[in-house]
Amino acid sequence: MRLSLEVPVSAEFDAEAARLVDSRLASRLSRQDPELFSGAEGAHQRMGWVELPHRAEELLTRIEALRVELVERGLRTISLAGMGGSSLAPEVMAATAGVQLEVVDSTDPDQIVEAVGTDLSNTVLIVASKSGTTVETDAIRRSFAAAFESVGIDPASRMVAITDPGTELDRLAADEGFLAVFHADETVGGRYSALSAFGLVPAGLAGADVRAVVADAAAAAELFAADSLDNPALRFGTWLSIAHARATEKLVLAEADPSPRGLAAWIEQLIAESLGKDEQGILPVVVDSPTDVGFSDARADALLCLLGSADEDAELGAPSGFEATVTGDLGELFLFWEHATAFTGYSIGVNPFDQPDVEEAKAQARQLLDQPVTAQSAEPVFREGSIDVIETVGEATDLVAALQELFGQVDEYGYVAVQAYLDRLADADAAGLRPLVSAHAGVQTTFGFGPRYLHSTGQYHKGGRPNGVFLQITGEARTDILVPGLGYSFAQLQRAQAAGDAAALRSKGRPVLRVHLLDRARGLEQLREAVAAVSPRHHFGID
Repeated sequence: MRLSLEVPVSAEFDAEAARLVDSRLASRLSRQDPELFSGAEGAHQRMGWVELPHRAEELLTRIEALRVELVERGLRTISLAGMGGSSLAPEVMAATAGVQLEVVDSTDPDQIVEAVGTDLSNTVLIVASKSGTTVETDAIRRSFAAAFESVGIDPASRMVAITDPGTELDRLAADEGFLAVFHADETVGGRYSALSAFGLVPAGLAGADVRAVVADAAAAAELFAADSLDNPALRFGTWLSIAHARATEKLVLAEADPSPRGLAAWIEQLIAESLGKDEQGILPVVVDSPTDVGFSDARADALLCLLGSADEDAELGAPSGFEATVTGDLGELFLFWEHATAFTGYSIGVNPFDQPDVEEAKAQARQLLDQPVTAQSAEPVFREGSIDVIETVGEATDLVAALQELFGQVDEYGYVAVQAYLDRLADADAAGLRPLVSAHAGVQTTFGFGPRYLHSTGQYHKGGRPNGVFLQITGEARTDILVPGLGYSFAQLQRAQAAGDAAALRSKGRPVLRVHLLDRARGLEQLREAVAAVSPRHHFGID
């Protein structure tokens, strides 16, 4: 792999890199030293990922055998129900290999109806959940099971489970006789699981060459375990930690050929969830290209990182002076980013293996689901065209003023997070709000589809630096279906997740503007027009 770094404070960088080398950080991590993150609860039980490239042979053999069996039976459509680390890594592997993997990681009714409404005659569903109780994954499994039954197919004969031993999902798979069960390593956390069964099984069954991915990682493992200034992961971790110490905490990521496709989204969840806690951390900002607002117009609080480039010495023009270019094969990149993130956590003093602020949003959502349907729907503050404004941060009575108030709550070194509880396939153009909001708010802006982002940047939103404001978007679905056996519908679940996260954010003192699109297409267009009507702030120097 190749790593190019620009560091405006070379003396500080050299001193911290030397400290990490002297502490034998890399080699101690490779040995899973239980004292490495002393005081960080559970950290010593979550370092098994460092060994994954060297003990994957049995897993790879099983994947290859099952892949042959599926092909012989004509089962060529692989669907994956999984969230966060259980879906993002295999999604990258499949996209990079150019093979089809249908990732179902939404509670949007429109997206679920589309997923289960296709021809299931040649479909296999992989159900991936480390805990075995992930609410979205369980709801999707139930819907596929009902759909299989409706066309006369035994659901268990088309399901593959990936989970820790002894979970509810593990017991269910055994009781019902799933096609296959892959047990995950209990010492590997979800976001560090790219090279485990969670990453390799879905990608491998879809047709990606996961053996080559593992081989590339294994070849690089010794380099990342070296207590040396030549260790690229240690250098990158130092780079992040030095920037963090100078309050340069926005890591703006742009993919360029020949970067693996979708790698930035996987990096986003790894870094945000690992480092965003104790009111500190690094916030990844994924942009479409190096010419996008947020990358080309970055401020002094941003690090610019180009993923893949024919010119590793390219001048990116970061006002902060922190620039990086990272290229490599997919397996070594997975291992590089995992090591670099763990090294950064050690350097800045956070436990990179927990997620203390994730459960609150889940608890809020569960509480809302236990209430009557009428209590789950908030009355709008006002209605304008195709949009109900559910919650504001001020006294605005029109949409443009409400957005102006929200953007006015963020200082020049803060950020806006756009959270869209919509169909991430059919409503994909909603992501175009990110650069538009960034331009008019004048700060770095992230975009995430809910509930996908809850398993990614959601930890940083509530546990990271308290300098964000939040634009939450929900939308009226074209249809709705019940989650089989649970007494509520997907629309209710989606609304509860959105409202639950908003409540969790408010409890942390984060400003939230919530809007509901009565018609998705017209509402999104109206929202874009309203954002464009907000007088641009000058944090980026935009006229």
